[in-house]
Amino acid sequence: MTGRETTFVGKACAYITRGGSELLVFEGPGHEGLQVPKGTIEPAERPRAALFREVREESGLATLSGVERLATDVWTRRESPPRAYVRHFYRARVHEPRDGWTHVVRDGGAEHGSEFEFSWIGLETARDRAFALDLDDYVDHLSGRTDARPTAEPAD
Repeated sequence: MTGRETTFVGKACAYITRGGSELLVFEGPGHEGLQVPKGTIEPAERPRAALFREVREESGLATLSGVERLATDVWTRRESPPRAYVRHFYRARVHEPRDGWTHVVRDGGAEHGSEFEFSWIGLETARDRAFALDLDDYVDHLSGRTDARPTAEPAD
């Protein structure tokens, strides 16, 4: 490190599965490779609330089932200037008939107008792929369980 103080940024990361065997992913311009929905936790926002907001903003999905926290870690984004992400990984399930779609962000924020191209990949395939920003770190924690109640809003 350079002696400068590290900036820590909270992130909520979503492993959204369908049918217990597929993971929602996207690739797109400026997204550095395969990713999952995720985003910055706003000041005074709880990680679970950020998860629901980010998933809705980036994918258009508003109803998730069986949301559970998988892990929290600190991931170094860069050494200079020092910046690290405090990443909160969640697993959620969704009943989504579309095999792929494009969602345009319309929240007025920094990503307003950005297009996200979503598709599903098998969990076994996901376990063998390298994701951008090391977002694959907990893919091996996903199981095939599908028994969960729909949740439209966070219960924080």
